[in-house]
Amino acid sequence: MSETTAQPRETPDRLLDPRVLAGLANLDLVARTVVEGFIVGLHRSPRFGFSQEFAEYRTYAEGDDPRFIDWNVYARTDRTYIKRFQGETNSHLMILLDASASMGYSTTGVSKLRYGQFLAASLAFLASRQHDAVGAMVFADEVLEYRPPSWRIGKLQGLLHCIDRATASQGTDLAKPFHRFREHISRRGMVAVISDFYCDPKAMLEGVRPLSFHGQDVILFQLLDPAELQPELRQSTLLEDMETGEAVEVSPAYMSTEYPVRVRAHVNALRDAAKGLGADHKLVSTAEPLDQALREYLIFRQRRA
Repeated sequence: MSETTAQPRETPDRLLDPRVLAGLANLDLVARTVVEGFIVGLHRSPRFGFSQEFAEYRTYAEGDDPRFIDWNVYARTDRTYIKRFQGETNSHLMILLDASASMGYSTTGVSKLRYGQFLAASLAFLASRQHDAVGAMVFADEVLEYRPPSWRIGKLQGLLHCIDRATASQGTDLAKPFHRFREHISRRGMVAVISDFYCDPKAMLEGVRPLSFHGQDVILFQLLDPAELQPELRQSTLLEDMETGEAVEVSPAYMSTEYPVRVRAHVNALRDAAKGLGADHKLVSTAEPLDQALREYLIFRQRRA
């Protein structure tokens, strides 16, 4: 009799591992896998807005998902109403994804940009599930692609393709997407910026300030490779800036002592700048599963609801 080896079950934690996600066929599948695995891993709690208990009716408006029309009410009253559920805010989420050259860096097999695409797609899928309108803007030193926020189910696929097409190139100019955002978005909502934020914190502050003053709720996801947080060098190495081409030789002693201090100071400066504007900041290592970033988003969303 031959023995059969039981196949290990895919746990929610494994399904959120960026190295596992990198092997999936497309970004739509990544988003579905991440969000479904994430929800399975959550303790059921109204804090995270996943309750689907009926809350109230509201009048149908153009662009609403017709799946939530109560046809029984329509048959009795000849009026079209939408069922609202707990966790539904009818808000919108705008995702700003950095596709500059520095986002192409990787020592884990998953670049910062690819991780950012996983996170952006998962946020979009999760927000759509929460009945929020979702839009996206991909930028480097210019705005490369823009999709306005929409509640329509069919628009989500196009938005995921927009995110998936992004390639790491060019420099970074955070002022461009923030300015473009203000030109096109007037309604209050949520803004998730996904970037490594290799920029002057004061410059970032100037870009975010007008959004905050106009009622936008902003969360900054700062993505860094593990080697950027704690490099391991055994000999002097020539490091080249991926955006400017400038190179500098560094010693192992500097990278193990002074460099981590400078990185932490930069991260803290960004966090303090965000806090001063009422924005949220979340540092994310690209070696980490996506659940912590998604939890941070849900907590952020709940506070703004």
